[in-house]
Amino acid sequence: MSITILPLAIFAASQVGTPGPANMALLATGARFGFRAALPFVAGVALGKQLIIWPIGFGLMELAEAAPAVFAALKYISAMYIIWLAWKVANLRLGQGNAGAMAPGFMAGLIVHPLNPKAWAMIVGSFTAFVGPDIPTLTATATVAAVLLACQLVMHPLWTLGGQAIASTVAGTRAEPYLMWSLAALTVASVLFVLFAGGA
Repeated sequence: MSITILPLAIFAASQVGTPGPANMALLATGARFGFRAALPFVAGVALGKQLIIWPIGFGLMELAEAAPAVFAALKYISAMYIIWLAWKVANLRLGQGNAGAMAPGFMAGLIVHPLNPKAWAMIVGSFTAFVGPDIPTLTATATVAAVLLACQLVMHPLWTLGGQAIASTVAGTRAEPYLMWSLAALTVASVLFVLFAGGA
């Protein structure tokens, strides 16, 4: 059995492109600070997923099976962190150039996916569903890493640009608080879905 690259790419695009904690963070950052100011954050978010892919590819899930309680605890701690971020998004008010406000940088983006239950579920699913057991570990891991990164390099900037576009139309209007609460609700819903639908 080989790596089924086309189905993997379709799966990756559908997962990376749909609402989740990372995309909501990108949307909110683009909305508040603009696309250019958000670029270091976008780069950090994209590369941060690599911090999960390579350890999983080289056997992290075997360790998870040996110490399931530790990994279950980490999963719920991560979920609580993402929900806290959602609360911050809900209370954000859009508008670029706010006095004293700075866009989150590369390092802030780098930790988004390691603390994102959706990312863990997506990566585990990529290995288990699309990679054959006969594929060398390095080949399998590099392929999953490359496919997911390619999807992120397309989708993450689009979410950030979408945030900037939203800000230009709703910032300062009555619709703004409802929009931010809706984004926060989508973030929480995506985390709860992963937690209770059997995701990692």
